[in-house]
Amino acid sequence: MKRAVKIGIAGTSTALLVLGGIGAYNVVQAMSSGTTGNGDPEAAQSFDPAAVSTQPPSDTKAVKLARAFLESWSTQHFDKAANDTDSSGTAATALRGYRDDLHLKSLAFTGLTSAGPSTVTAGATKIAFNVTARVAGGTWTYPSAVAVRQSTNGRLAVHWNKSVLYPGLTDDQSLTAGKLPDGASTAKVVASDGKTDLATFSSLHDIAATIRKNGTPVGGSTGTGVAAVDADGAGVKVLKVFTKGKPPVIKTTIDAHLQAVAENAVIDTHLQSKPAGTVALDWRTGHILALAHSGADGDIAVNGIKSPGSTMKIITSAALFDRVGLTPNSPAPCTDSLTANSQLFHNDSGVQPNAASTVAHAFTVSCNTAFIKDGFHYLVHDGNASALHDEAVNVFGMGNWSIGGGVATTDPSIPVDAQGGDQAAQFIGQGRVTATPLFMASVAATVRNVGFEQPIILPGQHQHTAPTPISTRTAGYLQSMMRSVATSGTAAPRLGGLAGVGAKTGTAEEGDHTNGWLTAYNSRVAVAALVEGGSSGVDSAGYVVRHLLTGS
Repeated sequence: MKRAVKIGIAGTSTALLVLGGIGAYNVVQAMSSGTTGNGDPEAAQSFDPAAVSTQPPSDTKAVKLARAFLESWSTQHFDKAANDTDSSGTAATALRGYRDDLHLKSLAFTGLTSAGPSTVTAGATKIAFNVTARVAGGTWTYPSAVAVRQSTNGRLAVHWNKSVLYPGLTDDQSLTAGKLPDGASTAKVVASDGKTDLATFSSLHDIAATIRKNGTPVGGSTGTGVAAVDADGAGVKVLKVFTKGKPPVIKTTIDAHLQAVAENAVIDTHLQSKPAGTVALDWRTGHILALAHSGADGDIAVNGIKSPGSTMKIITSAALFDRVGLTPNSPAPCTDSLTANSQLFHNDSGVQPNAASTVAHAFTVSCNTAFIKDGFHYLVHDGNASALHDEAVNVFGMGNWSIGGGVATTDPSIPVDAQGGDQAAQFIGQGRVTATPLFMASVAATVRNVGFEQPIILPGQHQHTAPTPISTRTAGYLQSMMRSVATSGTAAPRLGGLAGVGAKTGTAEEGDHTNGWLTAYNSRVAVAALVEGGSSGVDSAGYVVRHLLTGS
């Protein structure tokens, strides 16, 4: 059984001052008269909700009625207060709920004043006031108001809705005080250091919001205060904080320092404001350490789906090693041009023809014709050109990935049924072949790790495995060739001199422009970058990748 508490209108021993020139009203006198705000015990009961006047009541009458209603509410005469409304049954229940839900100790109202005709309730006068409620955990003060209207017989009533209890409260909501409910505070999505908020990085703002919505928060402590809750008791909005809690966190794999480097890398002045995206992985674990993008075309890092150009030669080489038994020293003549399935292919400018070229040499200088010749000759049989697709799926884990937290990524594609010129174009990352920086970073990581680890952004997220682990032999061949690209090949202008770096550049034609690619690794990370409109991989994506490999 609840113990009654003595509560009332603040200042009842003196008088309430009412602004707007209305004067003062002695609450004790009103209580001793035994009347409602209308001066008649039956007045509120006689209000006719079916015959509401379009004329707002006068300020004096409206204040008088509102004061009587608030006095009855504050002294816990809920039925009497409810009779001063136009919905007595609903109001009485809600007023009791206010007391019980807030664990109310005392309630006072001050500063009653007319605010003139209501702009929300037609034909009503708005009466504003301040509320001071001592509730579980502390004292809560807030401004509020009621609308007083009259029926055509001149009787007045407070127009009832949940916002009488608190402004903006809806019919399906209620109030609670004390320990703040679940949902009243927002989880913090943080980097792997457990403290850096991902939302502070412009490239991760939307991703952090998605993870916050779908991830599982841990830790934290609940604060105390007042909150609005829904019908299920879940927090809708914190209205007052008495003691601050510590929000729970969702920890990601992001490295805060490397992410800051990536954010600056995609706006390097050498890119001339071209849209860019980059991803850095821990090649040992598949953990995404950084993910950044620039431009207005969305998240290029994980959804920028473009032809990857010559970076695809990593997978083409692996297929030649695994499925045909070639080695880096196997012949791969580099000619100026080559026709395959009636389509003419050529090399990028600067690539010199070399009839004695090997696979390793062709990879280092990025000779297109050499890879088309060997790929088309060895890997396409009786019109079946699925070998490159199978190598990408079975060894490099290409497929439908989930990096965690509900973050959407676009899957790469190497069509299993390539036809016509695409049967040759796929071996140099053109035709219908598409990839993202996320996938190409994973390709480099697979080579360096000698094994595929599916990229993830949440620790513990399920990682798909590759059906056929890359062989030590093939990984060794690729590492040797990628090292040559970095030291003396197409990536040397940006990456030459960096210890332990392997790389592959790519320049892909798209319509009337080219896109620049580069993927690389060092002793710690695997990185890929795409610059849309980049003239070449080394002169666009090369700048981005260098930042990530050097951490500056």
